[in-house]
Amino acid sequence: MAEQFAIGVDYGTNSVRALVVNIATGAEVASHVYDYPSGDAGILVDPRDPNLARQNPADYIQGFLVSVREAVAAAAKTPGFAADRVVGIGVDTTGSTPIPVNAAGQALATLPKFKNNLAAYAWLWKDHTSHAEAMEITALAKERNEPYLAKCGGTYSSEWYWSKMLHCARTAPEVAEAAHGWVECADFIPAYITGNTHPDTLARSICAAGHKAMYNEQWGGLPSEEFLAALHPKLASWRYTTKAVASDKKAGELIAAVADEVGLPAGIPVAVGAFDAHMGAVGAGATAGVLVKIMGTSTCDCLPSPLEHELPDVPGVCGIVPESIVPGMYGIEAGQSAVGDIFNWFVKHLSPAAYGNDAEAHRKLTDAAAKLKPGESGLVALDWNNGNRTILVDPLLTGLLVGQTLHTTAPEVYRALVEATAFGALTIIRRVEEYGVKVDQVVNCGGIAEKNAMVMQIYADVCNRPMKISRSGQTCALGAAVFGTVVAGAHPNVESAQAAMTGVKETVYTPIPENVAVYEKLYDIYRLLHDAFGTADFHGSLHHVMKDLIQIRSRARRGE
Repeated sequence: MAEQFAIGVDYGTNSVRALVVNIATGAEVASHVYDYPSGDAGILVDPRDPNLARQNPADYIQGFLVSVREAVAAAAKTPGFAADRVVGIGVDTTGSTPIPVNAAGQALATLPKFKNNLAAYAWLWKDHTSHAEAMEITALAKERNEPYLAKCGGTYSSEWYWSKMLHCARTAPEVAEAAHGWVECADFIPAYITGNTHPDTLARSICAAGHKAMYNEQWGGLPSEEFLAALHPKLASWRYTTKAVASDKKAGELIAAVADEVGLPAGIPVAVGAFDAHMGAVGAGATAGVLVKIMGTSTCDCLPSPLEHELPDVPGVCGIVPESIVPGMYGIEAGQSAVGDIFNWFVKHLSPAAYGNDAEAHRKLTDAAAKLKPGESGLVALDWNNGNRTILVDPLLTGLLVGQTLHTTAPEVYRALVEATAFGALTIIRRVEEYGVKVDQVVNCGGIAEKNAMVMQIYADVCNRPMKISRSGQTCALGAAVFGTVVAGAHPNVESAQAAMTGVKETVYTPIPENVAVYEKLYDIYRLLHDAFGTADFHGSLHHVMKDLIQIRSRARRGE
């Protein structure tokens, strides 16, 4: 039988990657990365508002055409590959990244009238301009005793769909008036390449709708028109009635105009889109009991749980959505608003000249920090430099470093920041387990997991469980390709495709008992600071924290 291939197209924060995969083995035949040309590394910002982060939808379209064309051309050099052996295409994107569109589904930002209006562009996931609107949505849902917050942790986020649209309606009425609807980037790309762009008929992802737009079949889909109109009349007019579906469903087929541009035959099935982390979880082998951590500038934690076992509502998670990760299972999502971004912030702005402020500085700081024992720095940090996504769901929280002295070094601070992100990861694991969802394995993926052994060992020690690494370094694109094979019928279901195409590396980071013991003490301090600065009902005392850190530091340096 001739070899067959699928293409996964992964839209990240700064670039888009197309990956060509052998569907029988998971072998990654070719890939190409297209860096977004607009703004600062693809992000449009406003110096007057540090919370603003937008992107150019034209970059998304050009990114698909260039990355897929170049990946297919590179794959053509591989024996056994031919363009007509590509059976399916899958797409993943950042989210929530909604785009205002006209009645034809054209992004308003691509129209001359809105060229200089950032509100008409894609509202990137990390845009926090709508934090006030998010609080308003939460308050109204609670006041009216609506069920909408039950499946998204009890608090609506400024990173999500409706809060961004409400902020636009309030602050950019000219864009709101021109927008027939809003389309998540995860739906926008499949719509474009299949030719079904009308916002009332295009395929809508259950991943995007369920986790970010309060969509659930229990209450008939999206929140009611009455509820949305109470926030702003425009929101009610933007409420779509299309049934949101999982990514094992077909969004359409590749149209000739796009196929000709990328060197593929028309008619290839295209899967319904989803968010990058969720497809990354599939590409890393996520299934019941297997938590996948997609580690990058931020992290997203994805954990499937069988539909036949009813789940309680878990406060603080980003969502519990049927079939948002793996069909036939609930998808539980949590995450941290900044991880790699925290390390990069330190290197870029605070790293001493001896280490520099570029990629090499990460290596130098890591090498020095790896020589430190747990607790030796006497430091504990909070990982909230970009707010808290889980479990506090509060974008107005900030970072904190406790215990520094005139002798504190850059590697000590760097390690403390890594430890803080690990403590945040443990807080998420403990929250889902408190509500009866067992975490049997943790699989990590992304550049940090692949390249930084110190980070992975710290995570193993802090979480007191083995840390596995996905076999693929491109799990999001691989997961998208998995869904491409399923909608093509080349694999009967996601589990079958995962068995053939995914896996983990031989290297496993196991907890070191003496490190675990120290980190348990440090985590107690982290959690005290977490509750003191992050919750309204904290009634404890912080007077002993610095002294406790000094004691832990002294013991570590004496080797006790």
